[in-house]
Amino acid sequence: MAQRKNGSDRAPDHIPVQRRKRKDGRTGRQKSDLDYHLDEAQDRKTAGRKRPEGARRRPHNRITGEEKRERYQQEIGRRKERKAERAGAARGMAFFALQLVASVAFLWLLCWMDILIMEYLLGIAGVLLVLLGITLISQLAVRGKGKIIGKVFSFMMTVVLVIGSFYLYKTGGALFHIAGGSSESHKMVAVVREDDSAKELGDAEDYIFGIQYATDGENTDKALANINKKLKKSIETKVFDNMEDMAKALISEEIDIIVYDSSYQSTMEKAVEDFKSGTKVIYECEIEETQDLSLDVPVQTEPFTVYISGIDIYGNVEDMSRSDVNIIATVNPKTHQILLVTTPRDYYVEIPGISGGMRDKLTHAGNYGVDVSIDTLEELYQVSIPFYARLNFTSFINIIDILGGVDVESEFDFTTGTDAGAVVEIQEGTNHLNGQEALAFARERHALDDGDNQRGKNQQALITAMIKKMVSPSMIVKAADILDEAADSVETNMSMKQIRALIKQQLKDHSDWQIYSMAADGTPEENICYSAPNQYLYVTVPNEDTVAEIAQTINKVEAGETISGSETADGT
Repeated sequence: MAQRKNGSDRAPDHIPVQRRKRKDGRTGRQKSDLDYHLDEAQDRKTAGRKRPEGARRRPHNRITGEEKRERYQQEIGRRKERKAERAGAARGMAFFALQLVASVAFLWLLCWMDILIMEYLLGIAGVLLVLLGITLISQLAVRGKGKIIGKVFSFMMTVVLVIGSFYLYKTGGALFHIAGGSSESHKMVAVVREDDSAKELGDAEDYIFGIQYATDGENTDKALANINKKLKKSIETKVFDNMEDMAKALISEEIDIIVYDSSYQSTMEKAVEDFKSGTKVIYECEIEETQDLSLDVPVQTEPFTVYISGIDIYGNVEDMSRSDVNIIATVNPKTHQILLVTTPRDYYVEIPGISGGMRDKLTHAGNYGVDVSIDTLEELYQVSIPFYARLNFTSFINIIDILGGVDVESEFDFTTGTDAGAVVEIQEGTNHLNGQEALAFARERHALDDGDNQRGKNQQALITAMIKKMVSPSMIVKAADILDEAADSVETNMSMKQIRALIKQQLKDHSDWQIYSMAADGTPEENICYSAPNQYLYVTVPNEDTVAEIAQTINKVEAGETISGSETADGT
């Protein structure tokens, strides 16, 4: 039978063998046809074996359910990790943003206060920039715990900057409150006898009101206007020549009610022995008096004089009161010389524009306003006084405590009495005093042989000690607390611009200051005073030679001379 062709001369049964020839992977030799048939048979035999029941042949690219679940859980974990990383990065950038805002606010407040020189501002800005860089790097280039540490660091820096900004704001506010002072508060009172049936102002609307215009007539008129407004009627008045006559008329029942400035209370009590116990206040009102006493003086380059007035009350520094501390400080910013001149409170002088040629105690000038005290001292020493600073006893105590106490030089040993506020043993030489002790040192006069004159010198010593402490650059860290305390107990007409200029100059130069002290003296006697014309009061008649010497020394300081014997306040 003829053989069927299949497109080739080879027999069909040879085709499988030829197609499946391959090389041995291990030896590289070609298998023989016989070997290949044996292998094929073995494969068929193995494939035909019966598998165990339920067993399935697993494809090469399939995974089990357990493996799927494991891989799914791993993927979920990776997704959570990536999500946590993104959330952590977002939180990190949020911390960075908050720190950035706090840094900008801190710098803005420093610029707003304008008390630091440019070198300080640039240095602070550089430090803040470095701190921001640390936070940014910790969140972008660090993994693991480093990111957490970076967030904690950023949070702490933000808190510090926020607290710092708060204190800067308080400091700036205190500066604005202290500077440019131009108001005084007069507390006007209406007083009746203690046994009078009137309990309030309405009960006395039909009374005749006693008044006087010799002192403080303008504010008396303002008080009467307030009374008329409150009673809705025009009251009847009787005018007296002076405060004493008016007080006596009330006690003697010549009149039933009087109106006066409460700062004259001591004058009334001296005029009438039982005035304090025999009267009561049924009405009072506050009269604000505004005036501008400051001058546009370039305090960085030209000499200037400041009147330092210590009033004899606790509380609101704007209240009218006698001035128990009367110091003028002449400052030369070029030579860094300060001259402190103290004038006794009982100095017997004319009060320009008030006393009409009569003499009065210097302390009584404060009852008419700080401008009147300045006019009196300008007339006495023939000096221009453009600035004033008023402070009360409260400020002495608290500011000195903030400074950490002061080292005061005393000329004598003495013990302060309870009238001075505390019993303190003062030693000749250096005494470290806290606020209460320093106040007692400044107020004591009964334990001193030279009385009020030596008290004035002690007050100078205390002012000198405070200046020494405050010119040090280290005090900048306490500036916020000092100014915050001074805001309610110190008032000055020096402008913010002038105060800033002085602070910036000291921070720039770190200058040492030379402080020289002088005290006016005189002869004690009893004499008639304008404020109490019907009685003799203790006064100090000025020593004209001392007054002339002080005036000459003021001129020397203004001319640029350095006074030998000055104490040095270290500004470095």
